[in-house]
Amino acid sequence: MLKRVDRIQIAVADSNAAERVVAEVFGAELIRRDKAAPLGARRTTMQAGTSFLEILEPDGAGAVQGFLSKWGTGLFGAGFSVDDPAAAADHLTKCGVGFEQSAGQLYLDAAATFGMRTVISQHRERVPVGAIKWAYEVTNVVGDWQAASARYARIFGLDAAKFSPIESKDFGYTGMLTLFDPPARLDRVEITQITDPNLAMGRFHQRRGDSLYMFFVETDDVGALEKRLQERGARFAAHRRDEAGLAELFIHPSAFLGVLVGVSRTEHAWLWSGDPQRARRAATARALKS
Repeated sequence: MLKRVDRIQIAVADSNAAERVVAEVFGAELIRRDKAAPLGARRTTMQAGTSFLEILEPDGAGAVQGFLSKWGTGLFGAGFSVDDPAAAADHLTKCGVGFEQSAGQLYLDAAATFGMRTVISQHRERVPVGAIKWAYEVTNVVGDWQAASARYARIFGLDAAKFSPIESKDFGYTGMLTLFDPPARLDRVEITQITDPNLAMGRFHQRRGDSLYMFFVETDDVGALEKRLQERGARFAAHRRDEAGLAELFIHPSAFLGVLVGVSRTEHAWLWSGDPQRARRAATARALKS
């Protein structure tokens, strides 16, 4: 059922300042300003690559105000696209998942998704803009990755046979990549369960419980994005380099509205997504062209 990681929702206290950050980091362009009534928020939608970033500022009492009061500015929710929202609504109802419909979107009951606030929208192809290609992953840190994986396969109509196990000793977690459409796309929810509570993700889960932790984007030129960050004096960490140059970096939450953002070069994420040879071939081909 799920087709793309379509949008990222970020709760902020000052949408004007947030718009500038998103534009300067990702070269994002303003699409519209409106309201997301189910969230009690004024919404600014910006496009980066083919993905939407929704900046949510409280419009009175509601979910966004509650989030800000508790956690401050940060990653609020994830949005996925489907070909047929009506069919998605019917499927969710059959699965016993509650949701609210508003302006053609489905806002899922947060209790159904292990702390991952979720909105489902009609899929539309978009011409990419800015410094990235798209967002392809949101990370949902949970207490039980197996339960989350099974539930997401069921309620989101995904084929669990296409999922890819994941484990990281460096970041202290194990879990599953719920790939929507491999090998065509990387889009997925990364479900993680902590194996080392002393590392950053483990400390985050201790504070917040099951929740969204970060998101990942893909770009053809990580080095160019690195320069954009350097020009802003933004905090980031270059994480992986290979024969083709900088392949991966992490943008620190202090540099992007309280949100940790991963950036990987085109095809590089297949290295940990079930097809490492594909990533290596892409790196070799890029190195030969340079």
